[in-house]
Amino acid sequence: MPDFFPRHTVEWKLEEPPAFRRFSYSLVEMALVTGVVLRVYRSFALTHGSTSWLYLGGAFAVGLLFMLFMVTAHLANFPLQRWLWRAPLFGVTEVAGEMLTSLLLIAIGREPNGTVRAQWSDWAGMAGSALMMRALAIVVWALLLAGIVMLVRRTIVHQDERDDEEEAPPQPA
Repeated sequence: MPDFFPRHTVEWKLEEPPAFRRFSYSLVEMALVTGVVLRVYRSFALTHGSTSWLYLGGAFAVGLLFMLFMVTAHLANFPLQRWLWRAPLFGVTEVAGEMLTSLLLIAIGREPNGTVRAQWSDWAGMAGSALMMRALAIVVWALLLAGIVMLVRRTIVHQDERDDEEEAPPQPA
């Protein structure tokens, strides 16, 4: 009878992706964590930092880079065709996480809205502007990234084809 299973488990090679890679497969988890971290970071940066334009611009840039990193880490796991629905859904889910965090921050009196604390009546306007800005940034980034990926793939494929033609021995006539 043939052996279908190895006698020792050391013969099995199961390579599990690292923790962040496994985490990055889930759209909902990545987007919600991104939203929560961004809203808490925004609240902390606006209430505990300087009011200079340099500080605010730097804080905005760090938040934007974090968001785009998380989107890129998620989208990199999937083919370009799936990005069409994943990028907008990531944006909507990220904003949902942000707005749930915002509700919690409003409830404990820590959500900034300009130079004052946000009230319950401010939440809908904050949600609308966050949805427009974050989702737009995510979709534009995904389009830009997809264009770069397509360009690089096309360039590499053409380069590989040229290299194969140069290495092939001449065909006898």
